[in-house]
Amino acid sequence: MNDLNALADEHLAAARSSPHGRSAHRLLQQPPLRQTVIALTSGSSLDEHNAPLAASLQVLRGAVRITAPSGDVELTAGGLGAIPRERHGLLALEDAVVLLTAVND
Repeated sequence: MNDLNALADEHLAAARSSPHGRSAHRLLQQPPLRQTVIALTSGSSLDEHNAPLAASLQVLRGAVRITAPSGDVELTAGGLGAIPRERHGLLALEDAVVLLTAVND
């Protein structure tokens, strides 16, 4: 079993020392399911990218904004939201760690 709090601490520290301000770790890869912990420093982002078949984002630490043509959604620690089924991006409003759960085809 993975300790999400320990992983959040580890990857937030790695993101803070990274020139790109981010760090990620794939927790689970059981096709079609995939889970990834992603840490981003405040102001760092994941550029716009295609959406998986279905996905959710749970904020473990901090605050993020999911950006999409249909409208942006802000989530804070403890928040859980669906990833829009369109091209989207992710912006850290403050140092943040999220758990991405995705179903790929």
